[in-house]
Amino acid sequence: MEIVMASLIEKYNVPAPRYTSYPTVPYWNKEAPSASQWMEVVNRTFAESNASKGISMYIHLPFCEVLCTYCGCNTRITKNHGVEQGYIQSLLQEWEMYVNQFPEKPVIRELHLGGGTPTFFSAQNLRLLLEGIFKNASIHPEREFSFEGHPNNTTAEHLQELYDLGFRRVSFGIQDFDPLVQLTINRIQPYENVKFVTEAARRIGYDSVNFDLIYGLPYQTQKSIAATIDQVAILKPDRIAFYSYAHVPWVKPGQRSYTEKNLPDNSEKRALYELGLQKLNALGYTDIGMDHFALPHDSLYQAMQTQTLHRNFMGYTTCHTDLLIGLGVSSISDAKYGYLQNQKKVEDYKATIAAGTLSITKGHLLSAEDLIIKEAILAITCHGKLTWTNEVTSLLEENDFNQLAEMEAEGLIINTAQTLQITALGKAFIRNIAMVFDRKLQDQQPSASPIFSKAI
Repeated sequence: MEIVMASLIEKYNVPAPRYTSYPTVPYWNKEAPSASQWMEVVNRTFAESNASKGISMYIHLPFCEVLCTYCGCNTRITKNHGVEQGYIQSLLQEWEMYVNQFPEKPVIRELHLGGGTPTFFSAQNLRLLLEGIFKNASIHPEREFSFEGHPNNTTAEHLQELYDLGFRRVSFGIQDFDPLVQLTINRIQPYENVKFVTEAARRIGYDSVNFDLIYGLPYQTQKSIAATIDQVAILKPDRIAFYSYAHVPWVKPGQRSYTEKNLPDNSEKRALYELGLQKLNALGYTDIGMDHFALPHDSLYQAMQTQTLHRNFMGYTTCHTDLLIGLGVSSISDAKYGYLQNQKKVEDYKATIAAGTLSITKGHLLSAEDLIIKEAILAITCHGKLTWTNEVTSLLEENDFNQLAEMEAEGLIINTAQTLQITALGKAFIRNIAMVFDRKLQDQQPSASPIFSKAI
């Protein structure tokens, strides 16, 4: 079995998208939609779904006091907290542009504060931001509000203020507890800080605490991963994201502070994952798919069981809304029939919003073919099962069916005339399976530097 797994890893450990959208961002149309085209798509989706499903919101808060060198997010490093209120005003102005276009009051079902470091902002300023958002909206009775908190600067006041505003889920970036790993990636946070914020969140009443862990970081070993998960086990978060480290120094120069020689090689990295998977399973966590694990009482596990799991630019979610509005620098919106990304520099974003126009850097309006493939990939990544239709099969080519036949022979899928089912073994290769259906990727393979991290 070990020989078979090693062979599969060698074959499938290739650059692969994480499929938070289809088409993936590098394959969007070269020309972004105009503001009027985008608003037309937004309003179409809003009319179809606001009353029945509500909408989702993602708010990007990019500021961090210190650069974590492993990080691939869009951040702005500063210790100047005077930037908070000006950025909040830009966010509220952007939201107002959308609200003014909506034919009725939006119903917010899902909201996530991401970053950067959302808890860079004071608790009072986060309240100022959220009250500004909520005054022009209704709140869905089954809301899912969550935020990302840094264990070093998340205070009991942050947790209480956000709880009072309706937040019930918090995610803490742990990555690794090993001192050498933390020093190398410039993310030094004592276990005591993590313990404090976890226990404080539970004492206040949060339903779900998530820990982000990463395997494949510099100087990680099986011993250090085991020790980290043993410490995690003491606090027993409700969810765990166990991500593969993406080494992309050509995109994130901060990663040049160490070299590939300091990273586990492919077989070592896979051993880290297998050990982590074994330990998480022993602790009672279920593999939800694509890096995510949850305990049986958590809503993410329950959404998997009821086949209501969804995936968008926020990752896996328990709410399947059709409209996701992204606010802030580099945020991406998903309006079912189209995508739009905001400008990536804080100054550009703020200047455009101040001028009274949307902050557009790129986007994509989906074709009929795109929509079919999008739904197929969502079925694979969220439910591990695709029901074959004539629309889907007509878009695949002979080579695609040959790849699926290979995957079935390897035990990754069970393919019948009616359905394609991912096996337990296949869950580790879900990104590779989804790639078979990715027409944009198949037809336009990039020739320059890799644009995706490796699948495994």
